[in-house]
Amino acid sequence: MTTTDWSKQLFDDLVEAGVTLFSYVPDAGNKKLIEHVSARNDTTAVLLTTEEEGVAICAGADLAGRKSVVCMQSSGVGNVPNFLSFVKGGNFPILMIVSMRGDYGEQNPWQYPMGQAVEPILTAMGVGIVKVDSLDDLRPATRAALSAVFAAGQSTAIVLTQRFLGAKQF
Repeated sequence: MTTTDWSKQLFDDLVEAGVTLFSYVPDAGNKKLIEHVSARNDTTAVLLTTEEEGVAICAGADLAGRKSVVCMQSSGVGNVPNFLSFVKGGNFPILMIVSMRGDYGEQNPWQYPMGQAVEPILTAMGVGIVKVDSLDDLRPATRAALSAVFAAGQSTAIVLTQRFLGAKQF
């Protein structure tokens, strides 16, 4: 499998686990994944104006007995702490996919502050973190996150690092 296939593998694993609703803020890291979602009739992509809307959609989906995920870039994690407090208080199991900026190989200095804040913010809000640094990590990380969220009821973020995604070249 090439690194360009990772989004299909991730999509297939999520759908196999019953995820049908994918909310997202557009980002190069989730572009291919959302293309897979849009290509099928049994999955729905919901374009967001801000990341916290995706957290609310995931909570609503859980209330309706549906499985969902919210996809965002690491800079968007800074927008969600208030909504994550709602999730924590209401015991909603939220699955997040975070494509990183501001780490391995980053060339844009403006990406570093939020890149460095992702883990502390998620940890403070009780969201588990499962990192993906290589293609070999993807399937086990996805399965671990799916189990944590949909079997154990623990909000979890699959963090796709820049070591995995590759750093953007400017």
